[in-house]
Amino acid sequence: MKKPSIMSQNIIILFFLPTISLTIITLSLIPYFVNSKTLDTDVQVLRLFKEAIDPISISSTSLLKTWDFDLDPCETTGTHFLGILCTVPEDNSSSRVFVIDLEGDGFEGFLTPKVENLTELTVLNLSRNKFRGPIPNSITRLRKLTSLQLSGNFFSGPLPDDLNRLKKLENLDLSQNKLSGSIPKEITALRRLTYLGLSNNALSGRIPDISGLWQLSTLDFGNNQLYGSLPNLPAKLRTLSLNQNLISGHILPVRMLQRLNTLDISNNRFSGIIDQKILTLPEIKFINASANLFTTIEVVEFRGRSSNLRVLDAHSNRLHGNLPVNLITYHSLTAIYLGHNLFSGRIPVEYSRKIGESWRKLFLEYNFLEGNVPNRFANKARRFRGSLAFNCLHCPKNITICHEGQRPATECVRS
Repeated sequence: MKKPSIMSQNIIILFFLPTISLTIITLSLIPYFVNSKTLDTDVQVLRLFKEAIDPISISSTSLLKTWDFDLDPCETTGTHFLGILCTVPEDNSSSRVFVIDLEGDGFEGFLTPKVENLTELTVLNLSRNKFRGPIPNSITRLRKLTSLQLSGNFFSGPLPDDLNRLKKLENLDLSQNKLSGSIPKEITALRRLTYLGLSNNALSGRIPDISGLWQLSTLDFGNNQLYGSLPNLPAKLRTLSLNQNLISGHILPVRMLQRLNTLDISNNRFSGIIDQKILTLPEIKFINASANLFTTIEVVEFRGRSSNLRVLDAHSNRLHGNLPVNLITYHSLTAIYLGHNLFSGRIPVEYSRKIGESWRKLFLEYNFLEGNVPNRFANKARRFRGSLAFNCLHCPKNITICHEGQRPATECVRS
């Protein structure tokens, strides 16, 4: 076969060169996922996160259902990759995931340890799902986290090691899980915390001195198995919940909390005095000291500024002596629970001025009160809720608050 001449070969080459150049130019204009706007590492973590979830638990309305990895997580719009937020870089660098918020999606599974690679993450909210297993220790490598919310799941085991590394953390909520072990003293290194919730777990041991968490506003350790005495507390606390534990001793540290609004120390083993400095804290509105071993409640006459206290619950203690008359000087009070104690003597006539007016609830059942019920109690019985049952009173059964009767006379004989 005759070979083409050099001239022919040149013509062929020239003929194909424009075609090749055009092809290269065209291909360069086609977007390809390898050149995605989201950092590859972040995309891989999101993929592993979804793979660790039981697919059966991902409902059609779940935010996780919108995660389609044929698309770029940070570049999609509309209804794709809901539940995440990404950074918007000003240069040509890749976008990074900095928020994951999948609260209440209801899915089941495990939290992948590879979450540590989302190094720009500031918010991780997986509350109200069904995650199980331990909280991976690798989560403490997310040094930019400001909010970690894992409440309402089935996480088990101890708190992650090295939580103190999360120096920027402001909100830590691990409540309503199955966590066990003690509260590490290193938690006091989280100086930016404003909210600390560890309630409804199986944590045990003593509460460490957390007074160094000076910005803390809410502390909720309720419903655990914590014991020992009450340590010094952060001065800026507004809400303190320690209910349903085994904590004992006095509650003197509470007196220093001048910003406290809500106090719940019910169902513990506290003893001694509920003293006047707690009842007269300038911002206190709600006190629940029920189901403890307190023997005295110190109620002084409230003078000068108006009291903010609205609810006082000290039922089921060992409070004795006469009912405190000075309660009538706490003008914001609406509900008083002093039942199941050892109070004796007469019901102060002064209470009549408050019943059915500002006082909407008055429960004094299961004490040793005696004498006649003040007349106004009967007249205003329909204007408030309460009980005087199981005392030693002359309490007509036609009065609603006396319906359940009184103690037998043999229990009312005073030694």
